[in-house]
Amino acid sequence: MTRHCLVLGGARSGKTAFAEGLALHAGSKPAYLATASVLDSEMHDRVRSHQASRGERFTTIEEPVELSHALLKAAMAHDVILVDCLTLWITNLLLANDDVAAAVSELYATLEEIQQAKIILVSNEVGLGIVPDNAMARTFRDLAGSTHQRLAEICDDVYFIAAGLPLTMKGDTPDSLS
Repeated sequence: MTRHCLVLGGARSGKTAFAEGLALHAGSKPAYLATASVLDSEMHDRVRSHQASRGERFTTIEEPVELSHALLKAAMAHDVILVDCLTLWITNLLLANDDVAAAVSELYATLEEIQQAKIILVSNEVGLGIVPDNAMARTFRDLAGSTHQRLAEICDDVYFIAAGLPLTMKGDTPDSLS
């Protein structure tokens, strides 16, 4: 059985770099499934920076909403798929007025189904700060927290990244990724 993985951390914590290292050590045909929607020039620059740092080591797949479908399709051609990131995906679902809980349930079922590829999920831990001052931000925080809890149940390995350093919360501590 393939070990799926959840990598959590704050903004600019090093979680993506850590997840990329895991992916490159886990398989020979890695895919990078990006969930970002480019809505302004700043996000465009961020996406370009991420793409440049990855170089040609990954096949890039862009899918902001239909994550489960994209994972099933990618698992046919790739042995490891890095999804970056779940909080952007949740934002996209909210903006599309989609049912986030149903989409998370679908993702959970998809992860159970995919055995031929390792899935590495990256997400921002947003529940460590102050309580947001508005209902929409509190809803987003609550949805991200419940998503993380649900996916941590099915993932064999869960890591929390702070200052570029991994803390193993569940599963195996990875060997040096350098």
